[in-house]
Amino acid sequence: MAGFKTLDDIGAVSGKRVLVRVDLNVPVADGKVTDATRIERIAPTIAELSKKGAKVILLAHFGRPKDGPSAEFSLEPIARAPAEVLGLPVRFAADCIGDKAAEGVAAMKDGDVLLFENTRFYKAEEKNDPAFTEKLAANGDIYVNDAFSAAHRAHASTEGLAHRLPAYAGRTMQAELDALEKGLGNPVRPVVAIVGGAKVSTKIDLLMNLVKKVDALVIGGGMANTFLAARGTDVGKSLCEHDLAGTAKQIMIEAAEAGCAIILPADGVVAKEFKAGAASETVAIDAVPADGMILDVGAKTVQSVTDWIDRAATLVWNGPLGAFEIEPFDRATVAAAKHAAARTKAGKLVSVAGGGDTVAALNHAGVADDFTYVSTAGGAFLEWMEGKPLPGVEVLKR
Repeated sequence: MAGFKTLDDIGAVSGKRVLVRVDLNVPVADGKVTDATRIERIAPTIAELSKKGAKVILLAHFGRPKDGPSAEFSLEPIARAPAEVLGLPVRFAADCIGDKAAEGVAAMKDGDVLLFENTRFYKAEEKNDPAFTEKLAANGDIYVNDAFSAAHRAHASTEGLAHRLPAYAGRTMQAELDALEKGLGNPVRPVVAIVGGAKVSTKIDLLMNLVKKVDALVIGGGMANTFLAARGTDVGKSLCEHDLAGTAKQIMIEAAEAGCAIILPADGVVAKEFKAGAASETVAIDAVPADGMILDVGAKTVQSVTDWIDRAATLVWNGPLGAFEIEPFDRATVAAAKHAAARTKAGKLVSVAGGGDTVAALNHAGVADDFTYVSTAGGAFLEWMEGKPLPGVEVLKR
């Protein structure tokens, strides 16, 4: 973290009002948080600042409100979750600027934690409006960004505040940036990337960037079918973007020029319908029936993937190898994930993974805790993998 200011650089915070941008965009059902992973990630930063006597003021968004304040997108019900995780009371202010926010801050004692209402209740938040940013800044002396997942947005609470207050990366942001540096920034080679998912069209920039940075690129999921078809393989009724054959060919050309090996399926698990327990068979990739759909990769491909993982010192993973949500089409993803986890636990691999489907797949395989780092950042993780600068990160550089 030599290039970024962190809590280690912050100095004395006792009595200071510290605005901490966090990610509380968590799943909620019947007014209760159903997955507290993101809250658990931000707990160390909040606890550290509180213990040092700071007045910790949390800024966050929730959902995509379009018409101002509404009960549906209020953060008030979510305040209970960080309180439970932290073991500290978390008070709530019914606004993020103005009198209600100021009154909440004025009532704080050193070490207290206060959650402001949804910043996206104001359209000025997403516009990074200077006047709105000033109103946010009026409540703080120091700014800490601990929401890497929102760092790809140049919003008032993610980027604007860092220009108006002394700005630092929180512990979650620090851990994320450290992991990403190990993954692609300055990795130990060889580096292998696994990229899966449904469509090439959503990951063109990602693939173009990776072939220039990694030693081998494993392509799985529905997107592998587009590459196979571009190579002249008949993929039957499989999900395939035939109109992107030219793009797939160009990616393969650039990979060859960069010395990056492209690993495509050698065999596939094929079914005539996509449903749990559907009759399926494993066939060579050039023997897919005309009425068949490739829903997972077969044993030969899994062996190839695990062989590449064995050769790697660093693994970056985004997207499943097959339709892991439905059995039996989860087998390849689970097998590869368990192999990577075992190599990581043995100290032979640095493994960095991220993206919503990826996190779900690793949890499904029961190995998310065994990877070096699993990012919950979603879009920000993907843009980082694409090589794009992230506004909320750039502004924290020394």
